[in-house]
Amino acid sequence: MASLAQELVEAGAHFGQRRSNWNPRMAPYIHGVKNQVHVIDVRETIKGILLAKRFIAKLVAEGKDICFVGTKRQARGCIETRCTEARMPYVTERWLGGTLTNFRTIRERLRRLEELETLTTSGEIRNYSKKMESQLSREQKKIFRNLNGIRNMAKLPGALVAIDVGREMNALREAKNLGIPTICLIDSDGNPEFSDIPIPGNDDSMRAIDIVVRELCAAVEEGRSARVEAAATQGERAEGATEATEGDAPEGEAAPRSSRGGRSLFRGRARGDDARAPESTTPADAAPAGADKV
Repeated sequence: MASLAQELVEAGAHFGQRRSNWNPRMAPYIHGVKNQVHVIDVRETIKGILLAKRFIAKLVAEGKDICFVGTKRQARGCIETRCTEARMPYVTERWLGGTLTNFRTIRERLRRLEELETLTTSGEIRNYSKKMESQLSREQKKIFRNLNGIRNMAKLPGALVAIDVGREMNALREAKNLGIPTICLIDSDGNPEFSDIPIPGNDDSMRAIDIVVRELCAAVEEGRSARVEAAATQGERAEGATEATEGDAPEGEAAPRSSRGGRSLFRGRARGDDARAPESTTPADAAPAGADKV
């Protein structure tokens, strides 16, 4: 924890905006003022990071994705690098209206991108006229630039991480309308009411942004590892339950088959024996499970 605090201080994460340009709602996260510049409490920054990491790890362990949004120049590079390594969706270009609230249309545009990429790789695009080929190439570049980061996001994310609340207000409003939790790096001029888990800190420093994104992506890896371990444990329990069920049958006694003894089995049930009903029977109440769902 001390090393993280030292990294944040060295990166300038505690430097806020000028005193005349602050948001009074950020008062609980401000330590003081120096040279007419607000100083953000690094302890609150670390508290927000730890809370966000626990929340993200839990969501990823449940199989959900975390979408990172940072369209400002200082955040683009680190978000693209970290999110690509963590295999999480991201948006670093202009946020398209309806990316979340009109997600079906966004998926259609991504399918269009796949069609254009297929035309390019196969060489079929050369069969069109030069004018049409130029138009298709421009369309492909535009869709790729805006939506490439979320092309593998097949469903709505479990949470949204935003850098700079004021700049990503459209994304935060869409997430709020859909009930998607938000995690935001907020400077002293931001509004923490738009964030479910605020991380107070300098959102203009490239190093500070990189540290925050790095820690959150590390939580993504922790959640993915926990999900793999849980799946392996569940598989082992299922195998153990199967072996225990097979071992419960008396040695040398075969399971009843439907091809013989159907009538005697029903007589045995009437006498109170433990014989089970055959797999294929004619009575209506012996229909296989799920038959009424066809």
